[in-house]
Amino acid sequence: MDAQAILGATVIGLGATLLTDLWNLCLKVFLGIPSLNFCLLGRWLLHMPGGASMHKSIAAASGKRFECMVGRTAHYSIGIVLAFAFTAIVPGGWLVLPTLLPALLYGIATVVFPLFIMQPAFGLGIAGVQTPKPVQTRLKSLMTHTVFGFGLWGCAVAINPVWQVRP
Repeated sequence: MDAQAILGATVIGLGATLLTDLWNLCLKVFLGIPSLNFCLLGRWLLHMPGGASMHKSIAAASGKRFECMVGRTAHYSIGIVLAFAFTAIVPGGWLVLPTLLPALLYGIATVVFPLFIMQPAFGLGIAGVQTPKPVQTRLKSLMTHTVFGFGLWGCAVAINPVWQVRP
């Protein structure tokens, strides 16, 4: 990957993650549907060096210093890493001529991470089965990751005129 492609993947990862945050803010403000607490993400990550990656309840686990900052940083870092992975697997010209379908399908595919890794590790069960509203939890995860896919495409389209990435 050349410097322009690295910059492109970074920008679309940040932008797509920001769009998911805006989406989740709208869900919270207009529909009362809470978003992932990034402090809990940070707590989960900060418990890992001590050997605890699975929790009965991450909310009940002891708090860690800087967990909110770590969680927010991790959230955006994950978005960038996912964008790098996406740009690595799509044909080389995608950043030059971004198309919606690959980005959308990739965004949808990334829903496996919250459903089968994070939710079970947080003590919420596979696909949020132990949450108060499991169907809502699953749909919210699916929609958020769909928005992430739209964000990848939309950010790539938005930055394309600003600079040209060589395929």
